[in-house]
Amino acid sequence: MPNTVGYAEIAASYRKQIQDGALKPGATMPSLRQVCERYGVAQTTANRAYRVLKMEGLTMARPGVGTVVVGPVSNNISTRVRLYGETGKALDGGESSRILEVGTVGADELVAPRMDVTPGTPVHVRRRLVSRNGVPVHLSSSYYPAFVVAATPELAEPVSTGGSRELAATRLGVAQDRVLEEVTSRLATSSEKEHLGLTAGDVVVSQIVRTVTLADDRVVEVAVKVTGGATILRWSTSLAASPLKK
Repeated sequence: MPNTVGYAEIAASYRKQIQDGALKPGATMPSLRQVCERYGVAQTTANRAYRVLKMEGLTMARPGVGTVVVGPVSNNISTRVRLYGETGKALDGGESSRILEVGTVGADELVAPRMDVTPGTPVHVRRRLVSRNGVPVHLSSSYYPAFVVAATPELAEPVSTGGSRELAATRLGVAQDRVLEEVTSRLATSSEKEHLGLTAGDVVVSQIVRTVTLADDRVVEVAVKVTGGATILRWSTSLAASPLKK
């Protein structure tokens, strides 16, 4: 390895190994000394690379063991928007999506107020199971208003679109503008336990309700994501100061 390798390249190498499944959850990462020897860098560079992986929720320090891989990890919406922009797909390396259900349902008490419609209003739903390297990571139920399905009829078919919300925004010619994500914990239903491979009697899951609004203030999607309680949920928010709007 050339001596010019930086911490970002080292982090990227291990990130790919984790995402591709070469380094599985629970695996012990190489020691900082081993990283230094492999890449020909100072310990400060190796330590900085490992800090990046830790901040991304991919690894953690375990006393008496060292740095270990954690997981599974469920990417947040900003990561998926970036992936779609770069690859045309909202799933990253090692991820796969299986359609469980496609159809029309009445908006319930969770979806209706977020879409600003009366309960029972017909909305389109797509339910999917997302896995990483064959391991179930989360269940996702995405709800779309009629105008979205009219512009994107593929959403009514039981096939993967690579990024349903992104495709809809492109067809509508209006950019995604903002997202509200609400996180709660609750007990898993029997169906959720079956799909996610959760075997305990009473299992706590994390529920993320995501409301995505377009630049013209229309709601393009309300999604309900359910993950096992041990799954890492990642958010990264810029704290850089920006000019105030006048």
